[in-house]
Amino acid sequence: MESGREGMIGEEGAERAVGMGSDTGDPAVQALVELKAGLERTIADLGAAAARADELIERRTSGATWLDIVSKEEPPLVIETITRVLDELGELGSRFRREEALALQRENVSITKIGELFRVSRQRVSTLLHGTRSRAEA
Repeated sequence: MESGREGMIGEEGAERAVGMGSDTGDPAVQALVELKAGLERTIADLGAAAARADELIERRTSGATWLDIVSKEEPPLVIETITRVLDELGELGSRFRREEALALQRENVSITKIGELFRVSRQRVSTLLHGTRSRAEA
């Protein structure tokens, strides 16, 4: 038995698999590439949101009223950024998990074993494998 990290394709593992002649059209790899890009966008967006939060803190501690601060804050608002990145990561993460579960199923891994690897119930795995696609996947 291997650790609970099977099924999680690290960057090196994806490169190794592709380099070893695996099908480069693997939907799980594509979902992981998209997730990685989403993570990189998230890091940049949250860095900008943190800088914006610092500006708002500075304005408030310098005596500006909340009405003045909120009235003059330019989009995207800090909370809008946070909401958007959380939604995007949720969609990308769900898509990757589903594609990963499907890839494991194609490798004849049992639903029980997939559940163990993902640390979820067999019922959750069944939902992943047979459930409807999310908006991001449609």
